[in-house]
Amino acid sequence: MPGLYLHIPFCKQACHYCNFHFSTTLRSKSEMVDALLLELELQKNYLPVTEINTIYFGGGTPSLLELEELNRIFEKIFALYQVSSDAEVTLEGNPDDLTREKLRDLRAYTPVNRLSIGIQSFSDEDMHWMNRAHNAKHAHACLREALAAGFHDLTIDLIYGAPTTSDAQWAENLHIAFDAGIPHLSCYSLTVEPGTALFHFVEKGKAAPVDEETASRQFEYLQDAAAMAGYEHYEISNFALPGRYSRHNSSYWRGEPYLGVGPSAHSYNGVSRQWNIANNALYLRAMKAGTIPFEREVLTPAQRYNEYVMTSLRTIWGCDQRKIESFGEPFSSTFTAGVEARLIEGTVELKDGVYRLTRSGKILADRITADLFWVDSGK
Repeated sequence: MPGLYLHIPFCKQACHYCNFHFSTTLRSKSEMVDALLLELELQKNYLPVTEINTIYFGGGTPSLLELEELNRIFEKIFALYQVSSDAEVTLEGNPDDLTREKLRDLRAYTPVNRLSIGIQSFSDEDMHWMNRAHNAKHAHACLREALAAGFHDLTIDLIYGAPTTSDAQWAENLHIAFDAGIPHLSCYSLTVEPGTALFHFVEKGKAAPVDEETASRQFEYLQDAAAMAGYEHYEISNFALPGRYSRHNSSYWRGEPYLGVGPSAHSYNGVSRQWNIANNALYLRAMKAGTIPFEREVLTPAQRYNEYVMTSLRTIWGCDQRKIESFGEPFSSTFTAGVEARLIEGTVELKDGVYRLTRSGKILADRITADLFWVDSGK
């Protein structure tokens, strides 16, 4: 069933590692909400059905929205769509925004029933290095207050591989989450993305590049510790207690359609993919003129094959042999030829007609999927 994504492109400050689209200028926040409402109206027929199963506020920092702004958006969504009675409604937020009062009001006065909290670490040293707006005290308090407010369906983000994150600190970060009973974790290896402050620091020698050996070791520990605590490793970066998978993100990985609204938001309807301009001022200017500023591409057979391999092999659901065969030639033979060596070395396994990464293959996920891609050598 389709999902709805809303990009809220504002942050209090720029984290050194982040390459998502956002602005630290909040002056146009109210104007942006008006534009989102208009885009929802203009895109009401984009999805193949009118019922939606998940709503996800991402960013940026959606927790910067006031309650009145959030509810204006919800009123429009519920007027345009039939929202499932058990819909998963997620709001991303940062600990410094999610005060006791804000959490209580979100729970009592909005449809939000799931939080995605950008903890990243419980170490002040880590957060100072990342240029996060909160500290360890905020992070601990936010978890306590979220649970006390009744948000038992929540996930937290954690980052490993940072030069300030020792193995001991990484273990502590995980066990704080385990002990708190957090049902879902999204754990990401630090990456140095072009255009970020971190990229420039590394380029100028002001920061050390990511130590791949440290990141690999901490990923191995993550897999062991999460399994011991009862979490299922259902996607390369995502771990959940049984039955607590992210329904919204799972729909992405399983190729279901979704609508994205807001600057830089992507949409997919099963045939084509489109993305809005990643510029707040240009987005607002176009929306004032009643035009959605986006680009679209109709997916070729090669793109559909490559996307299926890339997303499915990273998950617990794996690559279905019948689905691979349904792409026909030259794609099925490309997959078969590429996966044979991986089966022999034990980084991929085939069981009941489904190819899945083994434990040793998960750390090589990007390399393995790249080997299975179809590339037109004639171009």
